Amino acid sequence: MTLNRNRLYLIILIACAAGYVWLTMNLLYPPVHHSKETSICLLKHFTNIPCPSCGSTRSLLSILNGNFSEGFYLNPLGYILLVIMIAAPIWVIYDWLNKSQSLLSFYKKSEQFLCRKIVAIPAILLVLMNWAWNIYKGI
Repeated sequence: MTLNRNRLYLIILIACAAGYVWLTMNLLYPPVHHSKETSICLLKHFTNIPCPSCGSTRSLLSILNGNFSEGFYLNPLGYILLVIMIAAPIWVIYDWLNKSQSLLSFYKKSEQFLCRKIVAIPAILLVLMNWAWNIYKGI
């Protein structure tokens, strides 16, 4: 099954909308403490081991509150998520208005780039290092 423009854009918009809802819920109703019970991470819930993305919500919230170093400490992936959550919907709307597929083209080129061993291996190592850091911090 190939990913066409409309399907990719719908997935992106749904994922971003879910992220906005999740962030809004955490902004309006912050958990009193962050524990296994307040986490939606299934890996952490069942094994008590944080996944590589654990802490991303707290990271995004810290960044949005201007605590940039705390956001980085909690999870550097928060910065990547922030860029994606801002840029992706704007890019989708731009493509729909201009009847283009520049985001789809960028996605396909990025996928090909990331599949190269010289890129994939360091990227996997960075994710594993982030995971080890999350475990070490006890997130």
